[in-house]
Formats: sequence, structure tokens, C-alpha cells
Amino acid sequence: MRRVVRQSKFRHVFGQAVKNDQCYDDIRVSRVTWDSSFCAVNPRFVAIIIEASGGGAFLVLPLHKTGRIDKSYPTVCGHTGPVLDIDWCPHNDQVIASGSEDCTVMVSSQGVACTQATWFCLLSGCDNAIIIWNVGTGEALINLDDMHSDMIYNVSWNRNGSLICTASKDKKVRVIDPRKQEIVAEKEKAHEGARPMRAIFLADGNVFTTGFSRMSERQLALWNPKNMQEPIALHEMDTSNGVLLPFYDPDTSIIYLCGKGDSSIRYFEITDESPYVHYLNTFSSKEPQRGMGYMPKRGLDVNKCEIARFFKLHERKCEPIIMTVPRKSDLFQDDLYPDTAGPEAALEAEEWFEGKNADPVLISLKHGYIPGKNRDLKVVKKNILDSKPTANKKCDLINIPKKTPDTASVQNEAKLDEILKEIKSIKDTICNQDERISKLEQQMAKIAA
Repeated sequence: MRRVVRQSKFRHVFGQAVKNDQCYDDIRVSRVTWDSSFCAVNPRFVAIIIEASGGGAFLVLPLHKTGRIDKSYPTVCGHTGPVLDIDWCPHNDQVIASGSEDCTVMVSSQGVACTQATWFCLLSGCDNAIIIWNVGTGEALINLDDMHSDMIYNVSWNRNGSLICTASKDKKVRVIDPRKQEIVAEKEKAHEGARPMRAIFLADGNVFTTGFSRMSERQLALWNPKNMQEPIALHEMDTSNGVLLPFYDPDTSIIYLCGKGDSSIRYFEITDESPYVHYLNTFSSKEPQRGMGYMPKRGLDVNKCEIARFFKLHERKCEPIIMTVPRKSDLFQDDLYPDTAGPEAALEAEEWFEGKNADPVLISLKHGYIPGKNRDLKVVKKNILDSKPTANKKCDLINIPKKTPDTASVQNEAKLDEILKEIKSIKDTICNQDERISKLEQQMAKIAA
């Protein structure tokens, strides 16, 4: 792939792995040869699929619990087969879904498995179907069981929730209207190689894919769903056999590609100018990655100009990697941090099923995002997330206890709020003074001229 030098504020993104004492050590990362990320992250927790006897399990660790992880640390179990994929709920940092080789998906809240459901899509490698569930009620809203002739590699929603795109083992990329239960567009042999593909929606409605050529070269491509005869852009990269996992930032239009078994993270900027997919740079390290987690934007440190944070899985540890854009100013960088998707849901499940669409509810990161109380899932029927596991289950499900706040902790929270308000006030004052200085300098320049 030809690397064309062009101007971009993201060209000199600086990537750095954290120190050893900030890693999560002595973790038996899963050895299953499934092409998923094996790791999921949100602003509170990191979850990692691990080796487990007699079924499948994963760890849920608070972000601050770094260092060596004791072998007796509680795990989330319940699957009868290996766990293949995990994903946090985008609207509640305490809820996570896990998919297993046993053809079930479980939703767990604070470490307790509750039901076989997921808030987005259930991908079944057994019957090539996609099922959309209402997690709060455990009700299957839509079953798309006749659109794929082979295993589905991944599913991605578009920005407003009206469409999904899929990549399948039959080498087709499909764009589907799930409520009408019809295929809107599809491309046969989007990538002609036999290795797995990935397809994700971008914020502008285009579809980005990764895959392999007939000669086993890794490829990336950009497609317009309104005309999928030819790609907008198609680039060949190298001959490695690791599946490229795409991680997309809709705020900056940057896509990070992490290959399973690679020791690097490549990143590209998507624009409306040819060649449309612009290579920016590569972060390289010594050890290959067995999986990768990607922090949501609201979990980043805006004071350090951090634009991405990855959680790289090694054989026995998880290593955070910080990506920053060096800036001399200590002020908030508006161009790096436009308003981003927050934890509040734009629609309820019933509203979506009735035909409504909505873009994500955006929040500002200007003063550093401070997560509030988790939003409860609104339900029509009994909420299965409130149910408790039965005592006679073969696998004891681990409940991570919640500590009842005492008087001291309440006082500390009040003190913290007071400090945060003071910091906000000081930052506002600095911003106002900076604007005043700029105006005075302009006046001086006019007088001098």
C-alpha cells in the first residue's frame, strides 16, 4: 500500500505502553482460536476471556486493579463451552454480554449471569441466524434466519440504528434493514480470500471492511451501500495471516487495525478526498497480540490529549497502550474532542421496534467526563436482569459484592464534588483570560502596524 504524505493533525499520534506495574499480570488468556478480540473495556472495568476447565469463563477487573491478579480472583462462569466473545453494554457500565461455543449468549450484571440474550445481536455459528433481543424483557424481537448461507463473522449497526451490515463466511457483505427483514444491498466476494472478513458501518453511512485477497494478502476496503458494485477504495497491505480487527472512532474518522498475532497497530484516517482511506502511522511493539480491547471515548484522559487507549492481550497479561496527540497548550483541545456518544440511550427498545431512529446522545468532554449513576434498563415485562441464579446450577456463578457506602465515603464524595466544581471554575477562568490575552495581542498588533 502506497503511503502518501498528507497534512493531518493525527499523523504524529504518539503511542506508548504503560509501565509494568500498570499492567494486569498473571492472567491465563484464552487459547481458543476464534477470531475475536477476547477483551472488552469501559470506563470502569476491563473484561478478559480466560482459560477455564469444565466450560468457559472471563475475568472482570476494575480498571485500577493492576499488578498481579491472584488465581483465586472471582470469574464469571456459566457457559458449558469456551467463551468466544464479550461486549459491554454501551448504556450501563455494570452489564456485559458473553457469547459461547455452546451457542448461548449470557447477559451478566455485576458478575452474575442472568439470561441468554444480548442488547444488540445474537450471532449463531450453528444456524447462521441473527436475533435481536430486548434485554430488559428477554424477548426476541426479530429473527433473521434466512439471509445467510454460512457462518456470520460479525454484525455492525449504523449510526442511527436503522440498518446493520454483516460479514459472512460465504464472502458476502450484506446491508440489512432488520425491521423490514430485507437485504438492502450486498456484495459477493467483497474479499476473495478464504480467511475471515470484518465489516463495520462508518458515521457517514459507508461500510469499511477488512479481509484477504485470493493470493492471501490482507486487504481493507471502503464501500457505498447505495452502489456496491465497486469499492470506493481498496488497498492491499501485507501477507500476514492474522485477521484484521477494526476499531473505529466516529468523532475523528480514524480506524485502528489490530491484527491477531501482529505486534503493531496501524491507523488510518477516512476522508472524502482520494484515496479516501489515508494511512497515518503504525505503533509497533515487540510482543504479538492475542487480542485487543478498545476504550470508549468517554473513558479517556482529555487532559493528556489521549485520543485512544488499547488493552493488548499477551499470553499471560493485559497491557494498556496509550495513544496521544502531543500539544503544547494545557487548554482543552476542541479539535481533538468534539462531542461524543454518551451512556444515555437515544431510544427505548419498544420505540426502535415501532420504527423510530435516532443518532447517539452526545456529551461534551471539555471538563473531563465524570460518569454518573448507571441508567437502569426500562422494561415492560419483568426485568430478567433483576433475577438471581438458582442454587442448584452446576456452575456456581460469582457475585462480585457491592460495598455499602459508609459516612466517610459519602463525605469523600461530597468533598470530591466540591473539588471538581472548583477545578471547573478555575479552568473557565483560564479560558476567559486566554481569550482576553488573545484580544489584547490583536489590538497591539494593529497599533504596531
